[in-house]
This record gives sequence, structure tokens and C-alpha cells, in this order.
Amino acid sequence: MSEVFCDLAKGKCKPCEGGVPPLSQAEIDRLLPKLKDWQVADGKLRRDFKFADHYVTMTFVNAIAWVSHQQGHHPDLAVGYNTCRVEYLTHAIKGLSESDFICAAKIDALFEL
Repeated sequence: MSEVFCDLAKGKCKPCEGGVPPLSQAEIDRLLPKLKDWQVADGKLRRDFKFADHYVTMTFVNAIAWVSHQQGHHPDLAVGYNTCRVEYLTHAIKGLSESDFICAAKIDALFEL
């Protein structure tokens, strides 16, 4: 695995076309504490966000879309009236990659704004 950024939110996602192994459990265990309120469930990196209303939720979703486009790494989203579940998985390797954690940290930074 490449060197892990001390501040994941400042990292840049690397394109993944497959051919590399997903992160090991030890690597996941080392990276997960660097994120706020994320968990690994069903092999995916997941966090649920709650907002005051639908407008704020959709503003957050649009900000995620912008970050995802900039990074070239896109999450699965489940959006409700005042909730948004964000899930990352690097489909090309059928597991988690460093890019999943970098993007999750960038989403955390958005939520703190």
C-alpha cells in the first residue's frame, strides 16, 4: 500500500482499474480512527448524516457530487428528507482502498463547514 496521508482530507484519490488488492483488515483498522463516525459494514465504508431539513440535505449531496467529480471517486448515496447515507467501496477491487478513506475524510470536512 502507498504511504497513508497523516491528514486524509488533504490526500488525492488515485485511479483504480483493479489489479491491486483491497486494504487488509490491519490497514482498515489503522485508517478508520482517522475518520469521524464512519464504520465498515457489509464491506463498505459507511456514515449516516442527519440534517435540519431537505434543503440542507440536498446542498450536502450536491457538495458530495462536486468533491466526487474532482476526485474521480464516487460513493453510493441513499438520500431521504433530512438524511444521507454515504457508502464507499472501490468496485474495481471489490473492497476498500485508500481512496475510499481519503474521500470519506473530504466528506467529513464538508460536514464540518
